[in-house]
Amino acid sequence: MALAGDADITSDFLVPPDVKDIDGNFFTFTGNRDLVDSPTNFTVTKASAVEFPALNGQSVSYAVLQFPTGSINPPRTHPRSAELLFLTAGSLQYNSDAKNPAAAVSAFGSANAGTVSLPKTLFATNIEDGILAQSFKTDVATIQALKSGLASK
Repeated sequence: MALAGDADITSDFLVPPDVKDIDGNFFTFTGNRDLVDSPTNFTVTKASAVEFPALNGQSVSYAVLQFPTGSINPPRTHPRSAELLFLTAGSLQYNSDAKNPAAAVSAFGSANAGTVSLPKTLFATNIEDGILAQSFKTDVATIQALKSGLASK
């Protein structure tokens, strides 16, 4: 078994070596200020240590998820964190809601949770079709249909 996560928190915050002056701007994330209109495609706007260096050493990060009508968030995993999803508008269903857009905020227990998209990780690889078919208890034709749907367009 492999486990991954942030190091233990040993200070209030970590100042990146290339930052000379710390003021209120260092602790102010402005990346979500433009999220007022519903996008045409499923959109994720992250606030992790990469986008917001003040999170470095805090073991937290966030993402705003915008779901236009009928959109989906593909199955995924976050290898360095658990995820807590707060629904802020609309409704989300196991099957996409074809009538209403929705918005949510994901909170992570890591400054950089990482994301592994399962469809691409499984079907956009060189894993043999027969192995995938056996693993998913289906046939090779179904696997090939799934792969063709993920092909670059």
